[in-house]
Amino acid sequence: MKKHILVIDDDAAILDVVQEILTLAGYHVQTSLNGTCLHALESELPALILLDILLQGEDGRELCQQLKWREQTRHIPVILFSAHVPVKDAPGECGGDDFLSKPFRIKELLEIVAKWTNPKQNG
Repeated sequence: MKKHILVIDDDAAILDVVQEILTLAGYHVQTSLNGTCLHALESELPALILLDILLQGEDGRELCQQLKWREQTRHIPVILFSAHVPVKDAPGECGGDDFLSKPFRIKELLEIVAKWTNPKQNG
């Protein structure tokens, strides 16, 4: 069964590229242009969430904190990503599990996703 990855970014082009890369790597990918999809997470929970920090009108750090506070979603690894280097410490501040700097290489994306979706194989 394919691992389900949720990718949230307000840039549709980035969503398209990430979805293509991860789909070709064998993942089931769901994308969203905003964080409203996080409020509806109930039954089919993703194995991993890739979450942009600076979303239009929303703060990914706050969304991550909300995910980590909720009993049903706190176990889901959240990888924050951003083009703004000063926010690289954001995961520790909001409970995120890792950080990926934009722009990223395909290999970096695949490695961090594999690290958090297959922890026994990679850690």
